[in-house]
Amino acid sequence: MRILVLRALGLGDLLTVVPALRGLRAAFPRSEITLAAPAWLRDVVDRIEAVDRLLPTEELAPIEFDRPDLAVNLHGIGPQSTERLLETRPRAIITSPERGEKHEIVRWCDLLQRHGIHCDPDDFRLRPLGPRTERVVIHPGASTGARRWPAERYAAVARALGDVVVTAGPGERDLARQVAPNVMSGSLSELMDLVGTARLVICGDTGVAHVATAYGTPSVLLFGPVSPRLWGPRRGPHRVLWHGRTGDTFADEPGPGLLRITEDEVLDAVGGVLCSRSESVSSARVTSV
Repeated sequence: MRILVLRALGLGDLLTVVPALRGLRAAFPRSEITLAAPAWLRDVVDRIEAVDRLLPTEELAPIEFDRPDLAVNLHGIGPQSTERLLETRPRAIITSPERGEKHEIVRWCDLLQRHGIHCDPDDFRLRPLGPRTERVVIHPGASTGARRWPAERYAAVARALGDVVVTAGPGERDLARQVAPNVMSGSLSELMDLVGTARLVICGDTGVAHVATAYGTPSVLLFGPVSPRLWGPRRGPHRVLWHGRTGDTFADEPGPGLLRITEDEVLDAVGGVLCSRSESVSSARVTSV
């Protein structure tokens, strides 16, 4: 049996469907599962044992796959992604998740559950990479300005903590240099290995936050303008700072709620997450108001 899954989005988006992909693998253990996703995510896909093959596919682009036995839409709630899958002429299709405010992990697990495929929303961890280092990672970037806490505030936190590693994604080196002069901007694989073994990660609502969650790396996450109840970590050694202000996630300037987070709040949260011994409490409830 050949199963085609569509999730042609970003790093964090991919990591939030790991429980759904594992549910598919458990339901169809002998099937070949192909994931249609961007080619730059290949290293991440290789770390998800539930996927057999990556089919490089850009968002809402035609999918080069013919007649899957089952097509699964883990991409979006709009009609375009479903149309792309239907163009592959599947023998059966699973699509149309429920609308409404649900955590992103739960949304896709619920879709499969409605079709008799059991999923565990808390089965989101990737395989451990090895012992933790003493590195503290600060990642100031995000895909939109609305989710970028000001660089000068990250810089103040970096100075207070001392020895930190500042990371940068593509096109983010200038931003990262505003935080500290020495910037790490290696491959996605190197970034994941660094975050996955770090002592602590400090960042906004971005893909690096989901990597920290996937590897159980202690983190302080700065949310706004999207609620952590929709995209934050469900459990683990994390502290989420959130002032309850939603807004346009595609805006160029930081969300008003994000700007209300202070350097002192972040430093207090750093102390709290490093001193905490519990990884079972839902971090989405550990918020500032």
